[in-house]
Amino acid sequence: MTNSRRPSPWSALLLCLTLAACRPPETTPDRRTPVVIDTDMGSDDAMAILFLLRRPDVEVKALTVTGAGLAHCEQGVRNALRLLALANHADIPVACGRETPLRGTHAFPEPWREQADTLNGIPLPEPRTSASGSTAVQVLTSVLEGSQRKVTVLALGNLTNVAEALQAKPSLAERVERLYLMGGAVTVPGNIGDSPGVNPPNPHGEWNIYVDPYAAARVFEAIPVTLVPLDATNHVQVTEAFIQRLDADRQTPEAEFVYRLLSSDMDYVRGGTFFFWDPLAAAALAVEGIVTFEQKTVRVIEEEGADSGRTQESETGHPVWVGVSADRQKFEAAFLDTLNGRVHLTAAPTPSGSTGSVAAAGNPT
Repeated sequence: MTNSRRPSPWSALLLCLTLAACRPPETTPDRRTPVVIDTDMGSDDAMAILFLLRRPDVEVKALTVTGAGLAHCEQGVRNALRLLALANHADIPVACGRETPLRGTHAFPEPWREQADTLNGIPLPEPRTSASGSTAVQVLTSVLEGSQRKVTVLALGNLTNVAEALQAKPSLAERVERLYLMGGAVTVPGNIGDSPGVNPPNPHGEWNIYVDPYAAARVFEAIPVTLVPLDATNHVQVTEAFIQRLDADRQTPEAEFVYRLLSSDMDYVRGGTFFFWDPLAAAALAVEGIVTFEQKTVRVIEEEGADSGRTQESETGHPVWVGVSADRQKFEAAFLDTLNGRVHLTAAPTPSGSTGSVAAAGNPT
């Protein structure tokens, strides 16, 4: 005769508790947005990089430097490594790309490049690690292919590295959630004009697109782009009043560095021609409601001449989310709070590619 005794309720409860204790702990999903920053390492790039490194809702996976932009490769990489040391993120890989555009010979004036090489001479810690032994294209490829989630790319300079990576391996386009780009001037004048070395004068172009318009055109046709052009950055001028606010509110090494960097350019600030170009693009990626976007069909003019590098609305272009304005007060508040460590991750961030006003407008992914 079999034993038909049933276990007592207390025994059953004890068994459940024991089994629960033996289960592996549940892992908390990483709620940070994975981001690669592609940069030409000007002073406003440095501010944008520090801003994102201080964001608890962003995970910077790599810094790739374009050697065809403002800083030269060697100094641009070194300054990137020094910024990472300042922000205690020395584990992030840094690599540089080619030192010429994919096509053409456009370049920033050499005195501008020399100034970018020194980051205005503001002291920074020595690098804690060396640059990656890989190229920028190899690092971009490795990060995009190795990420469990699609990666958002923030481009703060010419798009040479990104275009070269996509040309070498077109399947990478499927690994990009969205590209945020500080570049272009869609409905406002450009910022090139008759700058040294520009012939003929270029009234409509913006430098990040102008340096390598071929690369920009290839990226626009390959992956989803959210453009933060001069149309939006013209709304966030750097002012003496803001620098005074930062003077009274610099509680971290990052905020201190940004204060010194801005203070070193006071003549530029007083002239009214200094704007938070790259920091606004970084803020658009991370913070909702700072930039207002509209979907437009945009093409990049690749041909040489007075319109080379122009970002122009055209039926023959590609759908792009274009920043048309920005809330300066909201940007300044987010910039100060982030640099000073007053932002905390309390809820899952909006997924990449649906950030800010773009999401409200129904941004395609």
